Amino acid sequence: MHPKFAGGALAALSLFCALPPAGSAVPGEIRALTLDNGLRIIVWPDHDIPNVALYNFVRAGSRNEAPGITGLAHFFEHMMFNGTERRPPGEFDREMEAQGGSNNATTSDDLTTYMDWFPKTALELVFDLESDRIGHLAFDPKVIESERGVVYSERRLRVEDDNTGFLAEQVQATAFAAHPYHIPTIGWPSDIEGWTLTDLQQFFKTYYAPNNCTLVVAGDVEPGQVFALARKYLAPLPREAPPPAVHTVEPVQPGEKRVTVERRAQTPLLQLAYKAPQADDPRSATLGLLATILAQGDASRLHRALVEEQKLAVNVDVYLQEGFDPGLFWVFATLPQGGDPAVVEAAIDAEFARLVKEGVSEAELTRARNLTNVALFQQLATINGKAHLLGEFEVMHGDYRKLFDLPAEIARVTREDIRTAAQELLDARHRTVGVLVPPGAAGVRAGGEG
Repeated sequence: MHPKFAGGALAALSLFCALPPAGSAVPGEIRALTLDNGLRIIVWPDHDIPNVALYNFVRAGSRNEAPGITGLAHFFEHMMFNGTERRPPGEFDREMEAQGGSNNATTSDDLTTYMDWFPKTALELVFDLESDRIGHLAFDPKVIESERGVVYSERRLRVEDDNTGFLAEQVQATAFAAHPYHIPTIGWPSDIEGWTLTDLQQFFKTYYAPNNCTLVVAGDVEPGQVFALARKYLAPLPREAPPPAVHTVEPVQPGEKRVTVERRAQTPLLQLAYKAPQADDPRSATLGLLATILAQGDASRLHRALVEEQKLAVNVDVYLQEGFDPGLFWVFATLPQGGDPAVVEAAIDAEFARLVKEGVSEAELTRARNLTNVALFQQLATINGKAHLLGEFEVMHGDYRKLFDLPAEIARVTREDIRTAAQELLDARHRTVGVLVPPGAAGVRAGGEG
């Protein structure tokens, strides 16, 4: 992630005015335009405060990499702030901050996303800045080597010196045998050290073309104003040939996989990664509610069972990793010092078996719906949330209008839907189990004797 942190979230203006009632139409003020060069632009006016949020979703992630060039998508997250043919390194930040703005960026398996937050008076400047770095990024060898070092340091911090990150990298690399989702977003060490200038230039030309980007603007703007600036600054950028499609389909996993890591650690870790569908799967809302029932808050199933009642874990989290292609449904458990991963795994399996057999209560489903809807409304009460969610649904789900179907989808999910989804998803034959234990405890093997 770009080494800057955006300011705190704006206070929620209203939990209920941001989104129309379930089943109602898309807000009429939202407008979308596709330029001749293929750049897609979506605008959601919101005049409550004189500020703007701009997101640029670039369809470039570790999914688009191969051995030898892993980590390039993340590398460009850094390079995009490090100078153009017109501006020296750091000038992007300086010009934006001089106007009271800020920015950030993030890379995932599927996307690299750039975010700008600024007063409406800086709108034209930001379009100029964005156009400049897409159209005229500099490839200064000294800057490249400097950022190569920064990226490698980030890898040490987030993976090599972080037990949770290290184990997750091993689990994901094991879970996918064929699909490029096995590539870590931050890249493998030897690839970070070995990228060439030609590698960088080819990757940038391929993926940072306007026809591979979606720009979303929310805030104190008018669509015509945004479209005029887009035509002025972004329309001259040349369209490129579409990036190579990712055709690889991960084969059905024939049986459970296991990874055991012996590493210096105060507490053992257990991670379970089940194969899960892609973001635009019709079961997406159901799986989101299942994740909430399992691990969101102190009243969730896994927290009550493992943390409060049995004292087997100090923390349990669930994360649904959704992408363009089928991903993973993660369960993370941090154990107390001396804890046994095999016992924790058995307890999780027992909870999953009970859920599949008995289903969930109406109270659990109602709680999950309420938590999901409140989180949605809180996001949509801010211009940042509006820009983020519009872009996420446009890019990951195929159409920003699907965002406004989400409350109705959540309301339609039944207890039987949850039980069926759990039965299909939480199949031990299609999971990868990761265990991290301190030195001398490597004989502790999740699910059996060492």
